Amino acid sequence: MRTINLLSDLLLRVSDIGRSLMPAADKQETLIVRCETLLSRRGEATSLALAREILDRYGALDTDEQSCFFIEMMNQFSVDERHLNQMIEAWKADQQPGAAKDSPKHKSSTHSQGLIRQIHSASEPRSQELIRRLNRAPRGTQDLVSMRADLLLAIAKGAELKQLDNDFRHLFSSWFNRGFLELRLINWDNTPAVILEKIISYEAIHEINGWDELRLRVAAEDRRLYGFFHPALSAEPLIFVEVAMTASIPTAIAPILAKQRQHLNPAEATTAVFYSISNCQKGLQGISFGNFLIKQVVEELRHEFTNLTQFVTLSPLPEMRHWVRQQVAQNKLSDIPQTLHQTIHLLNDSKDASGVDRAQIEKLTAWYLLKAKKSNGTPFDYVSRFHLGNGACLQQINSEADASGTRLKSSWGVMVNYLYDLKSIEHNHEAFANHQTVVCAESVRRLVK
Repeated sequence: MRTINLLSDLLLRVSDIGRSLMPAADKQETLIVRCETLLSRRGEATSLALAREILDRYGALDTDEQSCFFIEMMNQFSVDERHLNQMIEAWKADQQPGAAKDSPKHKSSTHSQGLIRQIHSASEPRSQELIRRLNRAPRGTQDLVSMRADLLLAIAKGAELKQLDNDFRHLFSSWFNRGFLELRLINWDNTPAVILEKIISYEAIHEINGWDELRLRVAAEDRRLYGFFHPALSAEPLIFVEVAMTASIPTAIAPILAKQRQHLNPAEATTAVFYSISNCQKGLQGISFGNFLIKQVVEELRHEFTNLTQFVTLSPLPEMRHWVRQQVAQNKLSDIPQTLHQTIHLLNDSKDASGVDRAQIEKLTAWYLLKAKKSNGTPFDYVSRFHLGNGACLQQINSEADASGTRLKSSWGVMVNYLYDLKSIEHNHEAFANHQTVVCAESVRRLVK
């Protein structure tokens, strides 16, 4: 952390020097012209200062101005087609019969590969280099993550901007790969208050209402909270997972979150429950590191508590009600067993599941998780895709698991357990990745028969 702060201070000093070296007239240029200037500069100090200026000016734009900037950025800094065509023609000429491939200077295979690499380089949009240079500015990475969050909102209005988002995703996938991430145990005594405040703010599954509730989740002896951090965003968690140690696989969330619960001696626990996983940075949407988080936390817990034998989730079904409504609205009930039609109509017409048979709800949930698919053959439910893709097994369906308004609205209170069996994780992952197989317990499979 100290090394990171020293580097940040150094960059700020160099940037300040660069700012004093820039002509005042240059600062009157439009933002997109300043970006063009940044791509042409070679001086380190002035480049850092200019990158910082661009990010600051961008931060002052309103939503409409941001959208215009993204469109200009995509169009102005696209692929240099003229240069790309030159490289392609050079490679084509190299492949023609009679090319001087036998000359000592040529070295056929090496020369051809060199031309292919030049084609690859020429095919890169200039916007990627612009993003790289902006990233060199002090606090540049954090500002670019925020910029991409704005871009994702703009894409909802204009799908053509997805081309620009591909550039951000390509670079972020490298900058935020597992090798750069640090797993930290977040606790009450040693974690800075600024990070604890952000945990309260970023919790996306089970709301944390103030410091007292946070303390129950990070200070109790049978609770753990781990997060991934990146060196460039040292005080910003990227994703975190909350863990409860229990005596068995839970069927409801209330006992886990209860303020007056009986604490369990961790030495007597058999099960580690991942009951909340929250992505913190909207600008990193689609950049996957949650799978590494769970697997690494499993290893941390196994070494700390050798008595743990089961690792499970207690997961929401955020899209189940949406799927049911979709089946009714699009007259697709013929795809679903007729024995479930009445249950679907009862649930579709009610705010909660009162009066609906629990067994029928669980059968419908099993059908949804095992049979409802996207066009590419993967499960409709994105939480299911996440855990199955990580090698988990759909272990158990729990009706009346969460009576909160959020869960009633999304799934009539139903939650499920995914089991991370260390002996089967890789096999399950391969089955899902290669064949979209939904690995599940026999008790779940019987529900759809």
